[in-house]
Amino acid sequence: MTGEAEPQRPHHPAAAVSVVGPDDGEVIVLGTTRMRVLEDGRHTGGRLAVTESVLAPHTQGPPQHRHAAHDEGFRILSGTVRFTVGDAHYDAPEGTFVLVPPGTPHTFANLSDRPAVMLSTFTPGRYVQYFRDLRDLLADGGPLTSQANAAVMSRYATEPVADPS
Repeated sequence: MTGEAEPQRPHHPAAAVSVVGPDDGEVIVLGTTRMRVLEDGRHTGGRLAVTESVLAPHTQGPPQHRHAAHDEGFRILSGTVRFTVGDAHYDAPEGTFVLVPPGTPHTFANLSDRPAVMLSTFTPGRYVQYFRDLRDLLADGGPLTSQANAAVMSRYATEPVADPS
Protein backbone atom coordinates (compact mmCIF):
# COMPACT_ATOMS: atom_id res chain seq x y z
CA MET A 1 0.00 0.00 0.00
CA THR A 2 1.43 3.36 -0.98
CA GLY A 3 -0.59 5.44 1.40
CA GLU A 4 -2.25 7.31 -1.46
CA ALA A 5 -5.99 7.70 -1.37
CA GLU A 6 -8.11 6.03 -4.00
CA PRO A 7 -9.17 8.54 -6.65
CA GLN A 8 -12.74 9.66 -6.19
CA ARG A 9 -15.08 8.46 -8.90
CA PRO A 10 -18.23 10.40 -9.59
CA HIS A 11 -21.33 8.67 -8.33
CA HIS A 12 -23.99 8.17 -11.00
CA PRO A 13 -27.29 6.74 -9.90
CA ALA A 14 -28.23 3.70 -11.96
CA ALA A 15 -30.25 4.86 -14.94
CA ALA A 16 -33.26 2.86 -16.01
CA VAL A 17 -32.35 0.55 -18.85
CA SER A 18 -34.71 0.60 -21.80
CA VAL A 19 -35.51 -2.81 -23.28
CA VAL A 20 -37.81 -3.00 -26.29
CA GLY A 21 -38.85 -6.52 -27.22
CA PRO A 22 -39.32 -7.75 -30.79
CA ASP A 23 -43.07 -7.06 -30.68
CA ASP A 24 -42.87 -3.86 -28.60
CA GLY A 25 -42.47 -0.21 -29.45
CA GLU A 26 -44.76 2.41 -30.88
CA VAL A 27 -45.80 1.57 -34.46
CA ILE A 28 -46.21 4.33 -37.03
CA VAL A 29 -47.57 3.40 -40.47
CA LEU A 30 -46.91 5.86 -43.27
CA GLY A 31 -48.24 4.52 -46.54
CA THR A 32 -46.31 1.36 -47.38
CA THR A 33 -43.73 1.91 -44.64
CA ARG A 34 -44.13 0.45 -41.16
CA MET A 35 -41.94 2.14 -38.55
CA ARG A 36 -41.37 0.93 -35.02
CA VAL A 37 -40.02 3.48 -32.53
CA LEU A 38 -37.42 1.77 -30.35
CA GLU A 39 -36.26 4.94 -28.57
CA ASP A 40 -37.77 8.39 -28.96
CA GLY A 41 -35.30 10.25 -26.77
CA ARG A 42 -37.08 9.70 -23.45
CA HIS A 43 -34.26 7.53 -22.10
CA THR A 44 -31.42 9.54 -23.65
CA GLY A 45 -32.27 13.05 -22.57
CA GLY A 46 -33.29 13.73 -26.16
CA ARG A 47 -29.78 13.01 -27.48
CA LEU A 48 -30.69 9.95 -29.56
CA ALA A 49 -33.74 8.31 -31.13
CA VAL A 50 -33.83 4.93 -32.88
CA THR A 51 -36.43 3.44 -35.23
CA GLU A 52 -36.80 0.29 -37.26
CA SER A 53 -38.55 0.65 -40.62
CA VAL A 54 -39.89 -1.95 -43.00
CA LEU A 55 -40.16 -0.58 -46.52
CA ALA A 56 -42.50 -2.60 -48.73
CA PRO A 57 -41.29 -3.52 -52.22
CA HIS A 58 -41.24 -0.59 -54.66
CA THR A 59 -41.62 2.00 -51.88
CA GLN A 60 -40.54 5.53 -52.66
CA GLY A 61 -39.22 7.34 -49.63
CA PRO A 62 -39.67 10.97 -48.67
CA PRO A 63 -38.92 13.79 -51.10
CA GLN A 64 -35.23 14.67 -51.16
CA HIS A 65 -34.63 16.89 -48.14
CA ARG A 66 -31.97 18.27 -45.83
CA HIS A 67 -31.86 18.59 -42.07
CA ALA A 68 -30.33 21.68 -40.51
CA ALA A 69 -30.11 20.37 -36.95
CA HIS A 70 -29.65 16.61 -36.80
CA ASP A 71 -27.68 13.65 -38.10
CA GLU A 72 -29.49 10.64 -39.49
CA GLY A 73 -28.01 7.16 -39.64
CA PHE A 74 -29.30 4.09 -41.47
CA ARG A 75 -28.19 0.46 -40.95
CA ILE A 76 -29.67 -1.88 -43.56
CA LEU A 77 -30.81 -5.04 -41.76
CA SER A 78 -32.24 -6.82 -44.81
CA GLY A 79 -32.84 -6.10 -48.46
CA THR A 80 -31.31 -3.24 -50.41
CA VAL A 81 -32.17 0.44 -50.05
CA ARG A 82 -31.35 3.01 -52.74
CA PHE A 83 -30.04 6.26 -51.24
CA THR A 84 -30.00 9.37 -53.37
CA VAL A 85 -27.65 12.06 -52.09
CA GLY A 86 -27.84 15.11 -54.31
CA ASP A 87 -27.45 13.64 -57.79
CA ALA A 88 -25.57 10.50 -56.68
CA HIS A 89 -27.22 7.12 -56.13
CA TYR A 90 -25.96 4.47 -53.71
CA ASP A 91 -27.43 0.99 -53.44
CA ALA A 92 -27.02 -0.09 -49.82
CA PRO A 93 -27.37 -3.86 -49.36
CA GLU A 94 -27.82 -5.67 -46.06
CA GLY A 95 -25.05 -4.80 -43.61
CA THR A 96 -24.44 -1.29 -44.99
CA PHE A 97 -24.44 1.78 -42.76
CA VAL A 98 -25.19 5.24 -44.18
CA LEU A 99 -24.69 8.42 -42.13
CA VAL A 100 -26.23 11.66 -43.38
CA PRO A 101 -24.88 14.79 -41.64
CA PRO A 102 -26.86 18.05 -41.38
CA GLY A 103 -27.17 20.02 -44.61
CA THR A 104 -26.83 17.01 -46.92
CA PRO A 105 -29.70 16.55 -49.40
CA HIS A 106 -30.90 12.93 -49.34
CA THR A 107 -33.73 10.47 -49.76
CA PHE A 108 -34.11 6.69 -49.95
CA ALA A 109 -36.33 4.09 -51.60
CA ASN A 110 -36.80 0.36 -51.84
CA LEU A 111 -36.75 -0.35 -55.58
CA SER A 112 -36.63 -4.13 -55.19
CA ASP A 113 -39.29 -6.85 -55.25
CA ARG A 114 -38.82 -7.72 -51.57
CA PRO A 115 -39.17 -5.77 -48.32
CA ALA A 116 -36.20 -3.91 -46.91
CA VAL A 117 -35.62 -3.33 -43.21
CA MET A 118 -33.44 -0.57 -41.78
CA LEU A 119 -32.52 0.66 -38.34
CA SER A 120 -32.36 4.46 -38.20
CA THR A 121 -30.79 6.80 -35.68
CA PHE A 122 -31.55 10.48 -35.15
CA THR A 123 -29.36 12.84 -33.13
CA PRO A 124 -30.88 14.72 -31.47
CA GLY A 125 -33.89 12.51 -31.01
CA ARG A 126 -36.75 14.98 -31.34
CA TYR A 127 -37.05 14.30 -35.09
CA VAL A 128 -39.12 11.16 -34.35
CA GLN A 129 -42.03 13.53 -33.69
CA TYR A 130 -42.00 14.40 -37.41
CA PHE A 131 -43.20 10.87 -38.20
CA ARG A 132 -45.93 11.10 -35.57
CA ASP A 133 -47.06 14.42 -37.03
CA LEU A 134 -47.27 12.89 -40.52
CA ARG A 135 -49.24 9.94 -39.16
CA ASP A 136 -51.65 12.32 -37.42
CA LEU A 137 -52.06 14.41 -40.58
CA LEU A 138 -53.01 11.29 -42.54
CA ALA A 139 -55.29 10.02 -39.73
CA ASP A 140 -57.17 13.33 -39.77
CA GLY A 141 -57.91 12.74 -43.45
CA GLY A 142 -55.50 15.34 -44.69
CA PRO A 143 -53.73 14.58 -47.96
CA LEU A 144 -49.97 14.27 -47.88
CA THR A 145 -49.31 16.97 -50.44
CA SER A 146 -45.82 18.31 -50.96
CA GLN A 147 -46.94 21.55 -49.25
CA ALA A 148 -48.33 19.68 -46.22
CA ASN A 149 -45.16 17.59 -45.94
CA ALA A 150 -42.96 20.70 -46.21
CA ALA A 151 -44.99 22.39 -43.47
CA VAL A 152 -44.45 19.42 -41.13
CA MET A 153 -40.74 19.21 -42.06
CA SER A 154 -40.28 22.90 -41.24
CA ARG A 155 -41.22 22.23 -37.60
CA TYR A 156 -38.04 20.10 -37.34
CA ALA A 157 -35.47 22.30 -39.11
CA THR A 158 -35.88 20.26 -42.28
CA GLU A 159 -36.71 21.39 -45.80
CA PRO A 160 -37.42 19.65 -49.10
CA VAL A 161 -34.79 20.13 -51.77
CA ALA A 162 -36.10 20.96 -55.23
CA ASP A 163 -32.66 21.15 -56.85
CA PRO A 164 -30.18 19.01 -54.88
CA SER A 165 -27.11 20.34 -56.73
